[in-house]
Order: sequence, then structure tokens, then C-alpha cells
Amino acid sequence: MARRPYVGGMTSTYTVTAHSQADPDVVFSVLVRAGTWPLWSPIDAAEVETGDPDDPQRAGDTRVFRTGRAVSRERIVELIAGRRFVYENVNGPFRYYQGTVDLARPREGGTDIVWSARFTPKVPLTGPFWRWYLTRFMRRMADGLAKHAEKSGN
Repeated sequence: MARRPYVGGMTSTYTVTAHSQADPDVVFSVLVRAGTWPLWSPIDAAEVETGDPDDPQRAGDTRVFRTGRAVSRERIVELIAGRRFVYENVNGPFRYYQGTVDLARPREGGTDIVWSARFTPKVPLTGPFWRWYLTRFMRRMADGLAKHAEKSGN
């Protein structure tokens, strides 16, 4: 069940985009395997609470990512094969955080990746900082996903 945005704080957003020459199904296959994330992103380590991180995860699964000393737990809330990946952060500096990765096949082929989120920080007035930080971090995520999917698709 997805959490609702915290009403008492300001909700912020970010959106980053990337393009991969890989097919949307290949990009999606990389995205749903937590074990691949350290290969293509700034994340140092990935685990899943149940199962094998190299297997495809499903809606309801929780993944644990480590980046430096920071630990992030994220629950997958929606998956549409080859098209959409939605997750929520279940710990960390946010009262509410829901991220979405939308995949689309443009006319010229490959995959357009749109990675976005809505979030409400726990600490008031930190929204602009988190928007700046997450936009930079997630741009690296989207670019890494695009490039890794191209290598995986060959």
C-alpha cells in the first residue's frame, strides 16, 4: 500500500531523463534486478529482504541499498513490464518519497527513460537541498541504467 504525501510539509519533485539504444524490455529487466544496480549506479551494494537480488523482483518486494554509510530501504509498489517501475522509500530523511521510472519506445527506437519522484523531507525547509541533490544523483542513475542496458542487450 502506497503512503500518502505528508500534508504538513512541502512536497518537492525532480525529473531526469536519459536515452538507451536498448529495447524497453531489456531496460526493464535490468531495473527489476536489484543485484545489477551497483554495476551501473552510484550505489555500493544491493540486497533484497527475501529472495535473490539477481532474480527479478515483484511488486511488494523490499530492496536495501547501501551508498557509503547511507542505507536506503525501498519497496516496489507497481511494475508494468517494459513500461513502468514505481517504488517508495520506507526509511531515511523523507516523510514521503515515491519514485517512478517510466520507459517509452520513441519512434527512432531504443528507450526513453524518465526517472521522477515526489517527496516530502522530514526536516522542514530542506526540500530545495534534496531536490538539488536527488536531481544530480538520479541523473547518474538514469544515465548508468541506459548505458548498462545497452551492454546487457547485446
